[in-house]
Amino acid sequence: MDRPKALLAWSSGKDSAFALHVVREEGAVEVVGLLTTVNDVYDRVAMHGVRRALLSAQAEAAGLPLTVVTIPSPCPNEVYEARMDVAMRAAKAQGIEHVVFGDLFLADIRAYRERQLSRVGMQGVFPLWLRDTSSLARAMIESGLRAHVVCIDPTKLDRRFAGRTFDETFLADLPAGVDPCGENGEFHSFAFAGPMFARPVACRTGIVVERDGFVFADVVPT
Repeated sequence: MDRPKALLAWSSGKDSAFALHVVREEGAVEVVGLLTTVNDVYDRVAMHGVRRALLSAQAEAAGLPLTVVTIPSPCPNEVYEARMDVAMRAAKAQGIEHVVFGDLFLADIRAYRERQLSRVGMQGVFPLWLRDTSSLARAMIESGLRAHVVCIDPTKLDRRFAGRTFDETFLADLPAGVDPCGENGEFHSFAFAGPMFARPVACRTGIVVERDGFVFADVVPT
């Protein structure tokens, strides 16, 4: 019997990357593509600030086609929803009925995603949901996943963490009260190696800039 087909909501970060690894291991759904929103002003992944070239390199290393939904900056919620609705209806027409998310414990975000998907007759899959984030962060690292920290909310975490590698030393240095996976928006990442990829994405960290109240570490293809 064929497994249900799914897209994976791909932020370019560690959580969505590990979600891909977990759903492939579990085998309940078949991920047939990645879905990402890209800011059409900067041509970068929304919120993470990752270059489109690196996004494409991730998709190639994961062996999956990439669907890009472009959004303006700033993006009103109604515009975001309208463009995602078009993408979801196109996926549904191709027999895709599930979307995998790397969400961990924010119930309001999960409820929002499920509500939007239900409008087009699709379902969400949340393979990391309610896993203890300390254990999950260690499991990511032990699996071989590696990521650069590309975005910091400086009201929640010191800007000096921008550009660092998500590893055991990073976890040990996090202040008390900061979620080890950054689920409260403390930091975002770019996954460049791990069991979800056939090979590492060749890259290095570059300049660190502050924009719109966030601190971004650029990642450059090498």
